[in-house]
Amino acid sequence: MIYCCGWCLKSECFKFDGAVKNGASCGAAPANQGVKNSNYCLPSYTAYKNYDYSEPGRNNEQPGLCGLSNLGNTCFMNSAIQCLSNTPPLTEYFLNDKYQEELNFDNPLGMRGEIAKSYAELIKQMWSGKFSYVTPRAFKTQVGRFAPQFSGYQQQDCQELLAFLLDGLHEDLNRIRKKPYIQLKDADGRPDKIVAEEAWENHLKRNDSIIVDIFHGLFKSTLVCPECAKISVTFDPFCYLTLPLPMKKERTLEVYLVRMDPLTKPMQYKVVVPKIGNILDLCTALSALSGVPADKMIVTDIYNHRFHRIFAMDENLSSIMERDDIYVFEININRTEDTEHVIIPVCLREKFRHSSYTHHTGSSLFGQPFLMAVPRNNTEDKLYNLLLLRMCRYVKISTETEETEGSLHCCKDQNINGNGPNGIHEEGSPSEMETDEPDDESSQDQELPSENENSQSEDSVGGDNDSENGLCTEETCKGQLTGHKKRLFTFQFNNLGNTDINYIKDDTRHIRFDERQLRLDERSFLALDWDPDLKKRYFDENAAEDFEKHESVEYKPPKKPFVKLKDCIELFTTKEKLGAEDPWYCPNCKEHQQATKKLDLWSLPPVLVVHLKRFSYSRYMRDKLDTLVDFPINDLDMSEFLINPNAGPCRYNLIAVSNHYGGMGGGHYTAFAKNKDDGKWYYFDDSSVSTASEDQIVSKAAYVLFYQRQDTFSGTGFFPLDRETKGASAAAGIPLESDEDSNDNDNDIENENCMHTN
Repeated sequence: MIYCCGWCLKSECFKFDGAVKNGASCGAAPANQGVKNSNYCLPSYTAYKNYDYSEPGRNNEQPGLCGLSNLGNTCFMNSAIQCLSNTPPLTEYFLNDKYQEELNFDNPLGMRGEIAKSYAELIKQMWSGKFSYVTPRAFKTQVGRFAPQFSGYQQQDCQELLAFLLDGLHEDLNRIRKKPYIQLKDADGRPDKIVAEEAWENHLKRNDSIIVDIFHGLFKSTLVCPECAKISVTFDPFCYLTLPLPMKKERTLEVYLVRMDPLTKPMQYKVVVPKIGNILDLCTALSALSGVPADKMIVTDIYNHRFHRIFAMDENLSSIMERDDIYVFEININRTEDTEHVIIPVCLREKFRHSSYTHHTGSSLFGQPFLMAVPRNNTEDKLYNLLLLRMCRYVKISTETEETEGSLHCCKDQNINGNGPNGIHEEGSPSEMETDEPDDESSQDQELPSENENSQSEDSVGGDNDSENGLCTEETCKGQLTGHKKRLFTFQFNNLGNTDINYIKDDTRHIRFDERQLRLDERSFLALDWDPDLKKRYFDENAAEDFEKHESVEYKPPKKPFVKLKDCIELFTTKEKLGAEDPWYCPNCKEHQQATKKLDLWSLPPVLVVHLKRFSYSRYMRDKLDTLVDFPINDLDMSEFLINPNAGPCRYNLIAVSNHYGGMGGGHYTAFAKNKDDGKWYYFDDSSVSTASEDQIVSKAAYVLFYQRQDTFSGTGFFPLDRETKGASAAAGIPLESDEDSNDNDNDIENENCMHTN
């Protein structure tokens, strides 16, 4: 049986006559591990010119308690390095210069040994005991040379860097100088233990390094064709486990329902909708609470007193953020069948004059916009009355407004609006309605072109050319003084959405909405312009903003306080159906099929790296899961998840954790790690290092976990390196042949089968 000393990494073959005594086989093992300044203390290393250091010449730092300077959003790299630095067998390998014997300069898949050498220099400085922190500039430069995605100073993913670094170290230290070609075979009904042994042996023929020894395990992959029932079984090595987190399949949204009844206040609802769904799902859920048919709803997003979005029924719910103000309007028409009505968005504006020396005016949006179904053929007076009726809950109507005040209606409104007394004209741009900057709610009126400029907006319903251009003649004023009532507001149409309003110049002043060009979206709407004095007098802003709450708003969905790590492992090993974008090629059908796939763990490595898949990506959404995963600090028993019948109990202790705080757009990485010399936990935050307690480690920020198998800790005296076929058999779960005199010692050598699973 081949073992490697955990202290000097010297490999020897042993035949056991009795129980293994910790450290008894090597003089390098300390007589007392609790003595800080024993013979095991690492030698001092001379400073490397490639690194910057803090307070050079200090010799009283605990080895390994060395921070890493942040070079500008490089906390992801610092966190990864601290976790690897506190992986005892890997760090011992570099501190004892074993890597120099195994540098592979000719591997076309490697980095000519540069990554391994740069990493070794950094580790030696961190464990020299001389520095409270170092600046890993040279190491980052080397990483950027071979992985351009890490060359800048942008925030990156810690797990992605770990994957690159482990692969880079493996190829730089690969003991295989010439990789043979190996024809992969399917199981074809052969026993799992035979196929597993074959797969591991083939893996070692091409990949044999300290990384394989420490981090590589084996899992079984089973694919079943849905058409011909072909079963394909393969055994594949892994370097880390990416575990999915149980995701919520539903989310809650708060929305406001605006009824057709103008006297009814908007009502706030809390609806439960699918996390991956569409707007129709939202309408269906709201319909169940309100009784309003889903096909009689239009969903909008209101921002800064205007429509930011008007959603189609098939749009994804992922486009709605948690803090969006979602208003759902009830309509009384069938949008696909009713040809006599159109739906128009309406916004409210307050007009004001920039100065007394100019006719230019501006406007600012206020209040809540609304949707309204109106007849396609309408008169100006009827449209005004419909709009006034729609706002009757918060617009105070009095007899004073019905009095004839033609002079105010004509002269004042012309000066403010620069158009006819009714304020209806077709705009060529939305500048009066909105501005490109979302924070600027005011906008500038455009001066209307004159008749000799071939204006296309000359028809302002019933006015002649003089009055259209702001000139009030005696004849015009007399006509407007006769029988005209004072209006609270005027209205103008936005034309960016290709709105076409046809005016018929007759006594009834008809307005026709052309459905062929009128589109219901956030860019086409009707603006109601209010004079500041009239707005202050007749418009009740508090009443306009008022709403009621439905009982559903008080509903609080039950929250699962946490999930266990074992729940994530079970989810990892659950059978799933491949997606349409990721099919499997069936050798029987000769076609790509959406097969069912199941992963099972066959053997586990001495150091198990667990990546919690907190960042979720799909066609519809990107999200970070802040679910608290409860993982054990000690005695993680993985034996229940191993399908290898010959694998003994496999217990692990936590040695390091990479944390991520923040969301998808950015955040900060730190690390917890257990020092191999004093056995205490520490918190690494870039250049800062502080003590930590075990109750701080389990948190919602935990992202990558490092577990070391209990039988491979340095205290046992040995660390197994399965480099030969016999070791490969053990890795695949094949029982090792042993002499008779060693059979009685199985109880003394704990977890022997599990020791040889890498």
